[in-house]
Amino acid sequence: MQLGYHTICWGGVVGDATGVTSVKDLFYRTPGSMRTAISDIAAAGYAGIEMFDGNVADYADRPAELEGLLADAGLELVSVYTGGNFVYADLLDDELHRVTRAADLAQRFGAANLVVGGGARRAAGTTDADYTALAAALDRITDIAEERGLTACYHPHLSTIVESPDELDRLMPQTRIGFCPDTAHLAAGGGDPAALIRRYPDRVRHVHLKDVRIEPFAFLPLGEGSIDFTDVRAALAEIGYDGWLIVELDSYDGDPAVAAQISKAYLEQLLAS
Repeated sequence: MQLGYHTICWGGVVGDATGVTSVKDLFYRTPGSMRTAISDIAAAGYAGIEMFDGNVADYADRPAELEGLLADAGLELVSVYTGGNFVYADLLDDELHRVTRAADLAQRFGAANLVVGGGARRAAGTTDADYTALAAALDRITDIAEERGLTACYHPHLSTIVESPDELDRLMPQTRIGFCPDTAHLAAGGGDPAALIRRYPDRVRHVHLKDVRIEPFAFLPLGEGSIDFTDVRAALAEIGYDGWLIVELDSYDGDPAVAAQISKAYLEQLLAS
């Protein structure tokens, strides 16, 4: 398994303001410097990175710049993260337009994986039809990805309609998209990350690692929270997973470069044990 790091920690996550009125342009984006993030991730010893669709889109008209940054750092762009509501029929075509742009960019820069989050919670409450709509949208995204030689995988996430294990179980039988377990989001949603990896052994295509403290709530570098990563490692070994492990720390109070180093040291010890 190779180790990578997400650039999210260099500024957190924001969305494009244009998306308020133009859903087709509502990319995710980290406001921090990608040059700094790439340099820090390489210095910590990782082999690859994951970026938000909006940050990759910033280089659409100047691809040589991003290619140069990655080459100079010795990093591979492993995956691009995108998402959407996916339950509102009138919005879906515009959302898939944006996802298609993200997939095109992922292909352009050599990424292998398209990571997808989403499934909006309605003010009036979630319905069975919302899971059906989300599943159908994810199947269309799987087609979009496969047409470009990419692997699509779904990332359960707090604030979406797939937070808890029961919600994941409602979705997964209805769609053929791969599964991207995120250890902290699964745990914060009331699940056991290792158990959920074992529950869907044939669906795991990509893995996000981060630690979490439930009370008071905080996402943390690996080894500083409550996740049993020894069991997560065992579960991945049992299912024969040999893909990328991407550390995706949503936020950190200190220097993001230090957080990357903490998680890298922990992973080296974990994988060597």
